[in-house]
Amino acid sequence: MARRFFVAGNWKMNNTIEQSVNLVNSLQKEMRDMHKVDIMVAPPFTAIKSVYDALSSSSIQVGAQDVFWEESGAYTGEVSPMMLKDAGCKWAIIGHSERRQYFGETDDTVNRKMKAALAAGLKAIVCVGETLEERDAGKAFDVLDRQVAGALAGLGKEDMDKIVIAYEPVWAIGTGRNATPQQADEAHAKIRARVGELFGSKTPETMRVLYGGSMKPANALELLKCENVDGGLIGGASLKTAEFAAIIRAAIEAS
Repeated sequence: MARRFFVAGNWKMNNTIEQSVNLVNSLQKEMRDMHKVDIMVAPPFTAIKSVYDALSSSSIQVGAQDVFWEESGAYTGEVSPMMLKDAGCKWAIIGHSERRQYFGETDDTVNRKMKAALAAGLKAIVCVGETLEERDAGKAFDVLDRQVAGALAGLGKEDMDKIVIAYEPVWAIGTGRNATPQQADEAHAKIRARVGELFGSKTPETMRVLYGGSMKPANALELLKCENVDGGLIGGASLKTAEFAAIIRAAIEAS
């Protein structure tokens, strides 16, 4: 079964509200055929509503870079799933490698966030991936098995059509060292196989797995032509209209 390509832009801690709106406005002018693939942008929390309003007539969807697992309460600095929905979000990125590295995200907290996001009606992009030390030690696939099972624990087969998995080889993000298309495809195939073990052989056929290891215009098409790569979770390149548009065009070409 053919899977529709998905290109998601994670803006991280960049852009004011004005800069965010200008970016999506320029992207809309650049891309006339963007409806041919699924596109999402994840601005900083402060700009979500303004970006959503700016995209009101566009097929581009809006996501959040993180989410908390409670609906409300004494959790200073956190943002609940319902708050994100109220601001216009359709998606939440959960378990990004930077959240794991800098802010103590664990497989357990990723799972709690997944359940809360889905219960509130959000869709989720859950991130998994190994560090350089883990890859060099031959533990990459063990890490993927653990993180996929941990993130999806307690979820049902019916939840999987609301979930996208992003493979982030941590060693290839912002380091100048990229995974080869073969390495990316092997990792994506491993993720897909693990999902099949958990939810049955049919589920991986429709579930999308994105590559999140520094996809750029120069390597996008080669990666997107891989059998198990269904799009990209884009960091730095999503902050530049021309580069993000070029990746979207590569996805259209590969589809």
